Amino acid sequence: MSTPLVILLAAGAGLVWGVHAWWMSRRLQSARRDPLTGLWTREAFTRRARRLLRNPRAVVLLADVDKFKRVNDTHGHAAGDALLAATAARLAHAVGRSGVVGRLGGDEFAAVLIDGDDTAVARFAVLSRVLARPIDAAPEVHTTVSLGWVRRADHPTEDLSGLLRRADEAMYAAKRGSGRVRRAGLMRLLPTVAGRRAGRRGAA
Repeated sequence: MSTPLVILLAAGAGLVWGVHAWWMSRRLQSARRDPLTGLWTREAFTRRARRLLRNPRAVVLLADVDKFKRVNDTHGHAAGDALLAATAARLAHAVGRSGVVGRLGGDEFAAVLIDGDDTAVARFAVLSRVLARPIDAAPEVHTTVSLGWVRRADHPTEDLSGLLRRADEAMYAAKRGSGRVRRAGLMRLLPTVAGRRAGRRGAA
């Protein structure tokens, strides 16, 4: 076999392998994304969130659509899906590329971001109002989103699972209260979580 032919065959094999590797990478990336919202799935979110939590200025945020079942029952699942997609897009825009947002399941989302300028309180107050705005795809839907958050620096020994549990408690306190945003305090974490998911462990 001539040298030019060997080179040509090797180049062709390399091209085929490169295309295959690119296709596999795209498939793997797609599998890590929630098909409805485009956000990271729980597993992919967890990996990225843990890396961000190495920064003591990290903040963990949980968001849950209020009365989502009523939206589905009243306006249909297409309206509910549109609401979830819009909520996801608004969360991702607010968090930005320096953070990570994932859909944990159903109508619940989680995010980890770096609060380098101590503006989390103001940012989440604005975010709460943004999330309550009607969406173009379903203008007849009116709902709110409850937010619970916790600073990594307040609980430096806890892992992502523990921080999510604290944010979860804060979120359900927000649902029961008059406001839609609640920060987790410094109190000892209860063995069970107040709200609809007692004993929730988060993304372990």
